[in-house]
Amino acid sequence: MLAPYAVHVERSRGRRFAEPQHPYRNDFQRDRDRVIHARAFRRLEAKTQVFTRRHSDHFRNRLTHTLEVSQISRTIAGALELNVDLAEALALVHDIGHPPFGHAGEKALDAAMREHGLFFDHNLHALRIVEDFEQRYAAFRGLNLTFEVREGIIKHSHDYDAGEHPELAEYLLDLRPPLEAQLIDLTDEIAYNTADLDDGYESHLLSLEQIREGVPIFESYFRDVERIYPDAPHKLQFNEALKRMLNRFVEDLIRNTQKGIREAGISTLDDVRRHPKRLAAFSPAVNAERRHAKEFLYENLYFSPALSDEKDDAERVVRELFAFWLEHPEALPRNYQEKASEQNASLPRVICDYIAGMTDNFIFEQYDRHCGSLRE
Repeated sequence: MLAPYAVHVERSRGRRFAEPQHPYRNDFQRDRDRVIHARAFRRLEAKTQVFTRRHSDHFRNRLTHTLEVSQISRTIAGALELNVDLAEALALVHDIGHPPFGHAGEKALDAAMREHGLFFDHNLHALRIVEDFEQRYAAFRGLNLTFEVREGIIKHSHDYDAGEHPELAEYLLDLRPPLEAQLIDLTDEIAYNTADLDDGYESHLLSLEQIREGVPIFESYFRDVERIYPDAPHKLQFNEALKRMLNRFVEDLIRNTQKGIREAGISTLDDVRRHPKRLAAFSPAVNAERRHAKEFLYENLYFSPALSDEKDDAERVVRELFAFWLEHPEALPRNYQEKASEQNASLPRVICDYIAGMTDNFIFEQYDRHCGSLRE
């Protein structure tokens, strides 16, 4: 049973190209499956989340992170009586537009584009992937996803200004996205705030003492765990405390969103869309805990000196390859050369699209081929 303010698949605004109904899968389930079978989704397995494979195969990559976001999103959407299929599809597609090397790669790619009066935005790039780049069907380009999934790709974490983005006019930029989409940015944070503490601890870049001192909510749960399991190894105590921290974020998001819906008198999807602010939210107390954990990770892990060489290498690879193909567009693959030669085509955008689709491994291969060794 779905809440009246959930997105009901039978009321979907549909696909850009009409298709017959599937006999046993609804449209959002089909969208989920189309995302999973997309080449861009498979490439997430070889894209950095925080750690590259130089460290260990045990750490999250962009794909395993996406699966964790999907699991959390399904749980919360179900508890809120929202459309679980739509929430799952949005969680699975939310990072599909990320370039190689995580945020370092995104930063370098955006900087390269801004030198040409352009920019890189992974949400907008994700929309272009599902609308154009993926080619699996004879009847149309792209994946032909439903309006609700395409809308959620661009609106789950950011409100775009209609004046600055007229190309997005069809996506109701003056209205809030459905709750299923509003959840995704928050479940993304739940996933990476807890997972990155785990990977940071496993990598020995974060010590148990450091985490206990720097993340008060973790410390409160760790003390509880020490009382319950005094003889357990520290790693298992760590796991128990982290699990409780994740559960606190999830339970609070459910309760506080229910409270916001109730206090705002929300009874329809239109009410959700026309509400002056997003309704999916943490309580003030838990939001402060979330923000504190995120700040701790930025200060102690993401900008750790141990990772700085990798980030420098990532930015150098993106920057120098971008410059190489600007000078030598004939070295691009044939299909990208053809795109660059089309009327009104932008060579920087074509190069950006090529780089953004690469895995970490493939972009290193391209760098070695065109620019030489990183250590030269």
